[in-house]
Amino acid sequence: MLIGKKTDILSSEITPREVFESRRKFIKAAGFSLIAGASAISGVLPGTSHAAAQRHKIAAFGKTAYGKEEALTGYDDITTYNNFYEFGTDKGDPAVHSRLFKPAPWTVSIEGAVKKPRQISIEDIFKLAPLEERIYRMRCVEGWSMVIPWVGLPLSKLIQFAEPTASAKFVEFISLADPKTMPGVRVPILKWPYIEGLRMDEAMNPLTIMAVGLYGEVLPNQNGAPMRLVVPWKYGFKGGKSIVKIRFTEKMPVTTWMHSGPSEYGFYANVNPAVDHPRWSQATERRIGGGLFSPRIKTRMFNGYENEVGQMYAGLDLRKNF
Repeated sequence: MLIGKKTDILSSEITPREVFESRRKFIKAAGFSLIAGASAISGVLPGTSHAAAQRHKIAAFGKTAYGKEEALTGYDDITTYNNFYEFGTDKGDPAVHSRLFKPAPWTVSIEGAVKKPRQISIEDIFKLAPLEERIYRMRCVEGWSMVIPWVGLPLSKLIQFAEPTASAKFVEFISLADPKTMPGVRVPILKWPYIEGLRMDEAMNPLTIMAVGLYGEVLPNQNGAPMRLVVPWKYGFKGGKSIVKIRFTEKMPVTTWMHSGPSEYGFYANVNPAVDHPRWSQATERRIGGGLFSPRIKTRMFNGYENEVGQMYAGLDLRKNF
């Protein structure tokens, strides 16, 4: 089935133009090239429609009450408007440039402060807990948002399998960085591989999941196949994709965006509309899929999940720990 890339909505038009342009100025200021990147080195010109993608149903998963009242973002919008710099910096790049990526076979290495370091296949990860659908609001630091019906399992189940020691205070997630199948990795846009991290209590929170699908189907390459992190009360960049290593540490890991922009992207990345990004307001957002003139809506504290997660940050200065 062909997944058509919408040509009537440009990422620069959906994202406010000042945000779209300032994001790229930030990268260029760090000495990186944005445009040539993925499209030139993969031999595909911007705007070229990508090859047909195989879509596969997930055989069995349970339905949950998470987000059942939400209006879902359409499948085509979810899968053609992505941040996945390993495949390019523009929102449409991942859907185009990830077509050669092979998410199977796949193993995840469990390392660090654990009783038994080991490797586990993606198939065995699926067996750790029943898969279930959870509809989560997802908010990007750039001001756009989506409502996505993820299919996955609680991260806590994988952590229990890993058997972390008492010294483990943080969980570090390391994504694949393969220049052969990920053209963006051939360009020094970021320090590769992509690294994200959570505090242990954040990782164990019931809302945190390892997603393996969306809309009842296997996760598309451009959305982080075969497995990605989903933390719905944080900005989207916390969701490491195509994870190959999970490392338990005593010290807070230096994540990719902390390394690249420490004054703009902190470790916590909790959605907080009262704290502006240095170059734009975080008070409102625009839902993808509503057209060029979709109204801006007020952003809620912790992306609307304050009742579920707010207690973890009691006494923490959320301006200093952004």
